[in-house]
Parts: sequence; C-alpha cells; structure tokens
Amino acid sequence: MSTDKLYVEKELSWLSFNERVLQEAADTSVPLIERIRFLGIFSNNLDEFYKVRFSDVKRRILINRETGGSDNAKHLLTKMQNRATKLNQYFDEVYNELLIEMARRRIFLVNENQLSETQLDWVKSYFKQKVLPNVTPLLVTEKFDMLYSLKDEHAYIAVELKKDQQSQYALLEIPTDDMQRFVIVPESKGDRKKTIILLDNIIRACLDDIFSGFFDYDELNGYAIKLTRDAEYDLGYEVEHSLLEQMSEGLNQRLTAMPVRFVYERNMPEEMLSFLCEKLDISHYDSLIPGGRYHNYRNFIGFPNVGRKYLENPSLTPIHCADFEGYSNKFDAIREQDILLYYPYHTFDHINELVRQASFDPKVLSIKINIYRVAKNSRLMRSLIDAVHNGKGVTVVVELQARFDEEANIEWSKVLTDAGVQVIFGVPSLKIHSKLLLIARREEGEIVRYAHIGTGNFHEKTARIYTDFSLLTADPEITNEVRNVFVYIENPYLPVKFHHLIVSPRNSRKRLYQLIDSEIENAKVGKYAEITLKVNNLVDKGLINRLYKASTAGVQVKMIIRGMCALVPGLEGISENIQIISIIDRFLEHPRVIVTHNDGDPLVYISSADWMTRNIDHRIEVATPVRDPRLKQRIIDILNIHFTDTVKARWIDKSMSNSYVPRGNKKKVRSQIAIYDYLKRIEKQTRKKHTDKARK
Repeated sequence: MSTDKLYVEKELSWLSFNERVLQEAADTSVPLIERIRFLGIFSNNLDEFYKVRFSDVKRRILINRETGGSDNAKHLLTKMQNRATKLNQYFDEVYNELLIEMARRRIFLVNENQLSETQLDWVKSYFKQKVLPNVTPLLVTEKFDMLYSLKDEHAYIAVELKKDQQSQYALLEIPTDDMQRFVIVPESKGDRKKTIILLDNIIRACLDDIFSGFFDYDELNGYAIKLTRDAEYDLGYEVEHSLLEQMSEGLNQRLTAMPVRFVYERNMPEEMLSFLCEKLDISHYDSLIPGGRYHNYRNFIGFPNVGRKYLENPSLTPIHCADFEGYSNKFDAIREQDILLYYPYHTFDHINELVRQASFDPKVLSIKINIYRVAKNSRLMRSLIDAVHNGKGVTVVVELQARFDEEANIEWSKVLTDAGVQVIFGVPSLKIHSKLLLIARREEGEIVRYAHIGTGNFHEKTARIYTDFSLLTADPEITNEVRNVFVYIENPYLPVKFHHLIVSPRNSRKRLYQLIDSEIENAKVGKYAEITLKVNNLVDKGLINRLYKASTAGVQVKMIIRGMCALVPGLEGISENIQIISIIDRFLEHPRVIVTHNDGDPLVYISSADWMTRNIDHRIEVATPVRDPRLKQRIIDILNIHFTDTVKARWIDKSMSNSYVPRGNKKKVRSQIAIYDYLKRIEKQTRKKHTDKARK
C-alpha cells in the first residue's frame, strides 16, 4: 500500500467535520431554531477554513511556483474547492427547507419585496431612526483602495448607480457590530404571524434614502458581497519592539492581508464583478464563489426564537459539584480530595468562586494563571485585579497569539498591567495553550499549593457550550510540577524535568509514544491491550504511525475525534483494530483524554493538547494523570457512554462518509444527555454519602 493512502489530507478531513455540523442543520429531530443556528456554526467554521486552511495551501502553491517545487498543493486546492462547493450546495438546500419549516410555524424570514405597505412604512421609519446613522457609503473610484478598506468577516452591499448607461459603484457595510442583524417587524393586532427581516434587506429597501440628493442616477441596484482574507501574519520579531507592539502590528497586517475568497451575489453584472475583482487583486488561486443574497450566515448562530419554547433545546440546569459542600471554603474541599468538574454539565461558577475567595483570603500569597481565551466581561479577571489590590502576588500568562482573540488579549494585558498584575507573554516561538491555575497558600507555617489543570479555557461563556474537564488538586507531586511549568514559561531555556505531567514540547512526544508502546508490549505477550483516545484533531503522522503499529500488534484502539482525522481506520493488516466515532450535538466536544488499559490498572490523562504536530512540538501544553480511582472511573464511564451513542455518533471511515452509527435494536442513547443524567446521579449519591456521614 502506498504511503499516501495511509493518511487523509487534514484539509479534506476538516471539511468532512463541517459536513457533520451541516447534518445537524438537516436533522429533523433537532429543534427548528437550533437547526438554523447550526447553519450559522457551519458558516462560521467555513470562514475560518478559508482564512486558515485554504490560505495555507494557497501560500504553499505560491512558494512552490517560485521554487519549482511539487504541484501537489494545486491538486489539493482543487479537491478542497470541489468539496466546499458541494457543501455550499447542500447548505442552500437545507436553508430553503428551513425557510419552509419556519413558515409552517408562522415564522417568516422575508426580504424587502415581501413586505406589506404597512410593514414597509415601519421598515423605512426604522431605517431613518436606527440604521441610517450607522451607514456611510464608500465610493469605489479608480483611486479607492478597496483591498485596504474592505473588512474581513463583514457583509457588504455593493451598489451600482447607473446614469445613461454609465455606472459608478459604492460599498455599504452591514453594521452588525452596532446593531442586531435580525429585526422583528410588528404585526397587526391579533395576527399570530411572526415576521423577521434581515438588516441587509432593510438597507436594500432604503437605498434611495441613502443616495438621493447627493447623486444623479436613473437606476440603483444592490448586490451582496463578502471577502475572506488570509488569517496569518508575519510578526518579524524585531528586537527593539515588544511582543505587544509586534502583535498589534501583526493584527494590522491581517486587516490588509490578501484575499482567499470572494463571495458575490450571482446576478451581479459581469462588468461590475470584473471591476471589483480587479480592485481586490483576486488571483486564479482564490475562491470566487457566486451566491445568493446573504453571505454572512455566521450571524445565524444568534437567530432569535420568536416562536414556542419547543423550537429550541430545553435548557439543562448546570450541576453544582457535591464535593465542595460541607466545607467552609473551596480550599478545604480540594485539600480533602481531588475534584473533577465537567463543563457545561457542572457550573463554571466553582472556578470563579475559587479565584474570588483566593483574591481576599488572608492565607493566599500568590495566584498564577494561563490565559488563552477569556470572556469579554470576565468575573475571573476582575477577581485577579481584586487580588492585587488585596496585596496578593498575581502573575497572568497571556497568550497574545490566540488565533482570532489576539485583540481581546492585548486589551486585557493592558488592563491587567495598569492594575499592577505581573503580565507575562512567554516566548514568541512557543504558543502557550495550557490551562493552568496555581494558588499558593500559607497554612500552619507551610506553603500549600492548589492547582487547576484543564482541557478548556477560563472562559465563562464557552464553558456553557463546550465540554471540558477541570481537575482541582492539592497533590504536592502534581502542584509542584505545575509550579515548574510556570518556571519553564518564564525561563524556557532552563532545564526542567517532569515526572508526572506530560508537558509539550519538553516530553510529550516521548511520553505518548511510551504509553502506546506499553500497550503494544502487553499485546505481544498475550495480555489484553487497549487505548482509548478523545481529541479534537488527530493529524500528527508520528502518533498515527504508532497507533497503526499498536493496531497491527493487536491493541484495541477506540477513538472519539470531533474534527480532523488523518488516520484511516479499517485498513487490512494496518488499522483493523481501530474504531473511530465523531459526535456532533448541542455542545461542542472539546476535552482531550487518554486512557490506556495498563494490564487492568488504567492510566487516565486529561490534556490541553490535540494530537497535532504543533501541539506536541511547538506549544506549551500540559496533560495530567488523574489519580483518584473514583475520578478515573468517572472519566472512563463518560467515554463509554459516548461509545454507546445511537443518535449523534458518526463513523469516521476512509471514505469520509459521515454515516451515523446504526441503532439497530439498541436502545436510543444520546450521549450528551446521558452524561448529564449520569453526573446528576453521581452528585446525588455523593450528597447522600455526605448526609449519612454527618448523621453518624
């Protein structure tokens, strides 16, 4: 078998993942409004795909053209464009179906031509009062720098003003940064119909109100356009510039980065399209896509529910962890036993409260934390500032290169620095992706440390929609090594050893190989051997080859992979013992977990790292062993529930078919809901034990 057939191109695998997202929008068992929101998630994902994956392949083509290298990237780009085109066609079909489904429930998403006279009068009044102050035409003249002026991720209406067969052009940005994109049009009293119009269509209905009195024209036409730019940028790492300054310059580069996708309304006149493409310097390697009236579907993530409650997923009340109950503060609870939280099933309030208590606790000496992504109005960050005011030593490691969150992190860095927090940016060449919190406390004359090691960010908002593990521990062997990670971040060239934690780039590749090799050795001597893995992405060829070797040796490999998967399961003589599922549902599956059978004494790790080369060799990532037997079993149980899913699980196979795991005669199991029920039972049992213990 050729080497190429052993791996799926990660870009095509990523598109296959986004197809699974689109399947959720097409699934009639999903509540209607949630299906519409999945269209927004799909669109947002596709935007990122073009900004990151597509642009990377385009750069490779340009480099190969200059150096005379291989043209494999050209073939890959063609396959990517073909697959994306098919997905866009599928998207249009699903979107039209959903419009019909909404109409059946008396919810109408209309354009300006579908309004009654009364509604049109209301829309024109709304436009003059609310919209017009936020809309200013940009005139596209020969001297106008359209490439510089057009914003990435924003929708525009390109306007053609015709006079005596001559045309001039202007751009109108849809001001979704300042206004809601979905506007509910009032209905007559007693009419139960709900009418929604997009801000785009309100502007289309009122084009004449924008241009009349300033321009002379016979005809006025508007066409939707959208530009996607390359998300990468060159920092340069100039010695005389701080990393903060370099990142600010890098963001400015991104604003003017070259386009990789231009979407336009398909009935746009050819002369107008050619003019705009010339102004944007669109190359034949870029994706030029004809589309409909709306191009920024990512806003559909926030589509309003103007109908009945059953059109949305019923809310799941976040669970309060019983392990904290009966203690006067969070530290007493963590010192008594390790605590495992699993979001969004557990509430993130436990972490917010831990940091809040640390901010004023007289025994607390210092707080250290990694920040990769945080909420805009973060309670946790406010508590860190309060801690400084209360005389605590606070160190915050801010990752300025967190893709698409750089600007927010730069602002937080300034706020924290002004408040007196010690802000560290780490090393430019090593992105810091670990999820660590370390609190030092003086107890009875000794310093005791408390650590948080997680798989997700300290982000209140995403903790309500991403599944992630957080381990809280006072185990000195673990907390001392967490302390050493912070030492390593501040002094990456100092020799630091880790015996318990798996830390990228120090020892991750070696330790992961050892975990796999140990199962291989057990299989060779006739022992049962198994590896269970849950990650977002699996694309590192070194790790894939090790898993192929394990499968060949007889190790049973079970994996749950949400996104990209370059490994091909089910290949005769190579990966027959590898089974992979992917689960897409109401919550985004985000934790990284490694479980090895270890001859009946399982080793369980939770990690911040995906199995990608960048995470293993070029980032600071941390995996921790979960030592408490009850917590180990809890994680294993959760993984096993996923493998019983007969509703939302899809097979990952060599053809990227995304076929659902067949239910057959099995019980209907939706793993995310089953996990919620499982954790509620666990917490109920724990509370009962506490009550029984207190009575004794």
